Amino acid sequence: MRRRTLLAAALAPLAAHGHEPSARQAGLQPAGESLFKVWGFEVYVARLWVAPDFKAADFAARPLALELAYRRAFSGADIARRSLTEMRRQESFDDAQAARWESQLNALLPDVRAGESLSGLHRPGEGAEFLRSDGRSLGLLRDARFSKLFFGIWLSPRTSEPALRRALLGPFAEAG
Repeated sequence: MRRRTLLAAALAPLAAHGHEPSARQAGLQPAGESLFKVWGFEVYVARLWVAPDFKAADFAARPLALELAYRRAFSGADIARRSLTEMRRQESFDDAQAARWESQLNALLPDVRAGESLSGLHRPGEGAEFLRSDGRSLGLLRDARFSKLFFGIWLSPRTSEPALRRALLGPFAEAG
């Protein structure tokens, strides 16, 4: 039941953009979830929702939602910095672009405490929207390339965490 509540909160902003407010009406379904650890320390539980026609090989072509339920406290600036490091695994980009994206992320991402979660909605061709635990929007970073690379942190074959990727993709991992 908690999963549905979090998904409903994450999808609420879709209604404001002319989309249906429920997971069923939005066409998203749970794909997978996993606990992410570093050096034995629990960092977050990641949960992914995707469209039924989702293809792992072309993950950025369809809307998706990713929730990170943090097990530790992090500053928004640390999350932004680490995100850029991981995004560079997907594709190279220059330092000026990195600085723009880091500045935008710093403006959007709050500090998080253990027990809090942040969600991201990938909007193909548009960008990435970030949401608080309660579903309130933190803002939209309007850059399709950013969104593809950001969600690629977890979903790209070039991820630094292939086991986490497989767990998140769940039944979609085999399909490509």
